[in-house]
Amino acid sequence: MLKYEELPSWILNLEEDDIKFIKKFIMSSGSLKEMAKDYNITYPTMRIKLDKLIEKVKDSDVEINDSYTDIIKKMALDDKLELSTAKELLAQYRKMKQRIE
Repeated sequence: MLKYEELPSWILNLEEDDIKFIKKFIMSSGSLKEMAKDYNITYPTMRIKLDKLIEKVKDSDVEINDSYTDIIKKMALDDKLELSTAKELLAQYRKMKQRIE
């Protein structure tokens, strides 16, 4: 079993609803049709929801590690900063960097 500090950054960047979605996806054997029924939405809407989650994971994988993000992550791992606060700081930092680039 992985320890919290061993979790990949893409998992740490997910919201609670994203984790629940992933669990339901696994429990439904990856059937978007079944998940659409569970969520009471159409298949195309479910596909869009999955695509957005995929993009979120991809964005997390390409995140550039720099000293600021490393400090924030370390503080969260050391319980010096709430995880939700760390996520918000990192999200705002990413937005700021995108505007600059």
